[in-house]
Amino acid sequence: METRPYDPETDAAGLWELKERFEHELGALGGDEKADSYEGKLTDDYRERYLDWVGRCVERDPDSVTVAADGNDLAGYVFVLPEELAMIWDAAVLNELYVRESSRGTDLADELMTAAYDCARNQELPLDRIMLDVDHENGPAGGLYARHGFESWGELRARDL
Repeated sequence: METRPYDPETDAAGLWELKERFEHELGALGGDEKADSYEGKLTDDYRERYLDWVGRCVERDPDSVTVAADGNDLAGYVFVLPEELAMIWDAAVLNELYVRESSRGTDLADELMTAAYDCARNQELPLDRIMLDVDHENGPAGGLYARHGFESWGELRARDL
């Protein structure tokens, strides 16, 4: 398995496949209403907007998205927001991390975390921290982040518009 920077020209279809899986799994954590909400956003328009945004992020910081490739197939990815977008939390922001189910239980998530740390260390931000948002019902992700030394630091809250 090779980890390398994301290439929009060759990796977009594979990244989108993983992103869809990521969203379906997140939605499934919260029952039917949350699942329907996450499923409903996965439109062709959203795919185009997401992949365009990822492309713009990679233009700003080529290391912001790292993929794990097994030949031509992607097994996982990590997405750290570029420095200028991370200023919202004054720290590096780990936006997304996903590993395909067949590659879980390997060291792939740890390799992707290392890529995220490397990207974050190259950013010049007010706080020498890396932040993330994890669903409290996502036990495996919470376990990974706890094993990597992440601690609760405040609480993110949201409401419908």
